[in-house]
This record gives sequence, structure tokens and C-alpha cells, in this order.
Amino acid sequence: MNTPICDFVNTYREKETLRLHMPGHKGKKLLGMEGLDLTEIAGADSLYEAEGIIKESEGNASRLFGCPTFYSTEGSSHCIRAMLYLACLQAKASGRKPVIAAGRNAHKTFLTASVLLDFDPVWLTPEKPDSYLSCLLTPAEVERVLDEYPVTAVYLTSPDYLGNTADIAGIAAVCHAHGALLLVDNAHGAYLHFLPEPVHPMDLGADLCCDSAHKTLPALTGAAYLHIAQNADPFFTGEAKNALSLFGSTSPSYLILQSLDAVNGYLADGYREKLAGFVRLTEECRERLTAQGYTFCGNEPLKLTVAAKPYGYRGTELADLLREKNMECEFADPDFLVAMVTPETGADGLTRLTEALLSVPRRTPAAEMPPRFSLPERVLSPREAAFSPGETLPAEACRGRVLAAVTVGCPPAVPIVVCGERIDDDAIAAFRYYGIETCTVIK
Repeated sequence: MNTPICDFVNTYREKETLRLHMPGHKGKKLLGMEGLDLTEIAGADSLYEAEGIIKESEGNASRLFGCPTFYSTEGSSHCIRAMLYLACLQAKASGRKPVIAAGRNAHKTFLTASVLLDFDPVWLTPEKPDSYLSCLLTPAEVERVLDEYPVTAVYLTSPDYLGNTADIAGIAAVCHAHGALLLVDNAHGAYLHFLPEPVHPMDLGADLCCDSAHKTLPALTGAAYLHIAQNADPFFTGEAKNALSLFGSTSPSYLILQSLDAVNGYLADGYREKLAGFVRLTEECRERLTAQGYTFCGNEPLKLTVAAKPYGYRGTELADLLREKNMECEFADPDFLVAMVTPETGADGLTRLTEALLSVPRRTPAAEMPPRFSLPERVLSPREAAFSPGETLPAEACRGRVLAAVTVGCPPAVPIVVCGERIDDDAIAAFRYYGIETCTVIK
């Protein structure tokens, strides 16, 4: 597959053109990649008005993913804001008030978008929630909310940070039967389309979706995709660039654009076979560790999420033990250790991880329980609270106060309390458990 952005930049660098344009380094080495770093000069195209090499590269990505795909150089956070804007705009265009129901484990970017776009989320929670980090909803649970509220879009995080994936196909069917869109934060699952049996949200019925290319594909940090369903209203593809430009920098990184462009070639050149083989190796690693007594959570193939306490440790303790062996995991908290792997980890890397965990002696299971999940009382809309004067206090002194900051979340940016909600005893207990020491509350 051709790589038009990379080809243009390499040709430009080889010409040794006198650079009378931004960036200020003028292609001279400081870190080493400056010669590849451009701005929107003649021939380089423009990300939000793409008619040349960027449009061609996005077309390549669209063919690979099987749906209209647009680039972001500012991560899934950028794409989340854009797709929520599109959902709100489409609702208003059809004469409806935007009402967005969201799984409570939404990333904080969803909250910043609700403040910017001025919508008040309807929170979706399972009948028996067991974690702040996960929100495993069934189609029936979503349907009950859609029967009660005039929801125009449902927003889910799948896979979540622990590697749990939602029933996207079942929930999509429910949403479409109720005339609602399904939006999916698939930041951790860009590779899912390339499994032997594709399970990417766009393969399962989602209307709009974001991927962080940098999380699971060999792209630079900040590389991301906004996907729109092949059968979606043309309104969405027509407005996608405007939506992205509303929230994006006017100076998109050409290093990241080249990374996205190069990934197209990588995906087209035997990636499916490489991925399938590596998934098998990862499953073998999981099986060896399970036989040793480890407990795993989630069903995402490239995420090894250890429930640490049944093995007698906190997740943070296991992370420290791996760090001593020069291994750094994606995430650890009192309950979980999350190792994200990709084919670039390689068989040797999986073996190192497996042997390191097998060398950890098993202990008596830890009895400490995580905090009870509860949904705090809503007092103000997120926008009203975020634009209210606040003061920062010790978390223990905030009982009964209304949160002003966009969110106070347990790692990794999943809300315990959302701006406009009252901080209650359960929230205080969660703050204590996750080490949150201060909160910004409304004066």
C-alpha cells in the first residue's frame, strides 16, 4: 500500500529546501527527526481541508477499516469531542434535544465534552456494579434507560481499561430500534478489526467510534482515528472534518500524520497473520500463569489484566516487582495490574513477562475489598458546576460539598464524582482507597 504523506515528506527532506516556514527548527537536528517535521506547506495538504496526500492516506485507512476513517494527531480525546459534537448536531438538525446516555466508566474527556457542548449525561450503570473501572451493561439494561428517556445517542467505553468488551452488536440493535446512535470509545481496540474474526465496534454495528492508533498499533503517541459507519447518514461524513477542526489544533503534527500513513502500509503487509500468531502466544502466556494460580480479568486478547489480590498482592506491589526487573506496565492500582502487549512485544517479551510473574511467590489472598460503587446525587449540570467558582480542600473535608472540577477519578481518569455531583460517604471512601488527597468544590 502506498504511503503518500511519508513519500512527500521524504522527498522534501532530500531536496534540502531552504525552509522559510514553520517550524522554527528549520529541519536542523536537535532530537534527530526534525527533517521530517513539516507544516501545511504547498503540496503537504491540510488536515481539516484535505484534498491531496492526507485525503489519499485517509482513503487508504478507510479501505483497511472498511468504513470512512479520519485522522487525528491529538489522540482519541480529540475524536471523542468530535463524535459527541456530531451526535449533538445531528440531534438538533432532526429537531430533537441531544440526550446522551453514557456508561459511567467514561474517560474524563467525555466529561470535558459535556461541559463544552452543554449536555447533561444520563448515566448508565449495571444492575450490580462491581467496579468504578468497568461498566458491563447488557442490551436489556440499556433498553430500560432508552424506554425511560428520549435518548438520542448511547456512549460506551469498550474495551475498558481492564480489558472487558461490551456486547456492541446487541446494544447497537437496541439503540437503532429506539432511533438512537451508538458511539464507542474504542481507544484500546484499534487492532480488533484485524483479528481472524473482526470484533471492532464498526464491525458490530456502532455508528461512530474512535481508536487510539498509538495504544495498540505501532503509531506515535497522539495518532488516532475517527470512524463513521459505512451506512451512516451522509451528514456525518460531510461534517466530520468540521467537527475535528472545532476541537483540534491548527498546527497538526506531521510526524504523527506520517506515523498514521506508515501504519497503513504496516496493516496491509501481513498484519492479520502476525496478529493472529501473537494472540495465540498471549493466550499461552495467560494459560501458564493461570495454572500457577494467577487470576485474569477481561476478554480483550492483547491485554493481560491480573486480579492481584487473589494472588496475595496489591496490583501496585506486582508492578513494583516487575519494575525491579526492568519491566513497566501500563497501569496498576490496589486491585489490578494491566500489561498491554502487541506483536511488537514479541515472543521474547512475553516470555520475560511470564517468567517474571512465575517467579513471584504466591501468598495468602489479600482480604482488602475495593470501595462500594455508588452514583452520587446530581445537584447541577456539568457545565454549571465547571463554570462555578471553586476552592480546593482536603478530600476528607469535602463531604457534602458539590464538585466543581470536571471530575475526580480513580486512575485512569474514570470518574468517582463528576462536576455538579455531591460528594458523599462512598465517594470519600473511594478517594481514600485510591489515594486522592484534594478536591475542588464549589464555593
